[in-house]
Amino acid sequence: MNWIYEPWPWYIAGPLIALVMFVLLLVGKQFGMSSNLRTACAAMGGGKSANFFRFDWKAERWNLIVVLGAVIGGFIASNYMSNNTVAINPEIAQQLSEDYQIKSAGDNYLPPEIFATEMLSDPFIIAVLLIGGLLVGFGARYAGGCTSGHAISGLSNLQMPSLIAVIGFFIGGLVMIHLIFPLIF
Repeated sequence: MNWIYEPWPWYIAGPLIALVMFVLLLVGKQFGMSSNLRTACAAMGGGKSANFFRFDWKAERWNLIVVLGAVIGGFIASNYMSNNTVAINPEIAQQLSEDYQIKSAGDNYLPPEIFATEMLSDPFIIAVLLIGGLLVGFGARYAGGCTSGHAISGLSNLQMPSLIAVIGFFIGGLVMIHLIFPLIF
């Protein structure tokens, strides 16, 4: 039963992702999480205030099932199939502890020093989350999709715009973690 708490190896997870992409390709669908937000907003009446949300959301309701499955799957994996730890390089753990006061590196998937509920009482953290959320939302819209849509679905369909977007996502991530994050925290 110990296998249930270990990450799935690439030779199992990779083919499963490929199988899902193949099935979606066969039924004429594309995977991505940011399109789910558009579908949810349209279902809740967003089309009354913005043309972007005026479309037949019922034809795309399968997107909402994907979100529901991700939430339920994440809950099950987190609570019943995980020991909630992640092995990281001891040097990185020490650097996180010294430079950013993240003492729980390697003990939790989400360090409580950043993600604990108590942190939501800090106006600075709220501002960082709001600004980060707006930037991610703008970036996903500007790029024509999110990281999962481009990196999984777009690249598997050999779409050049997805390759460009994924390269941009990686460059943005590197700039954030090496240049901007140290300035913020």
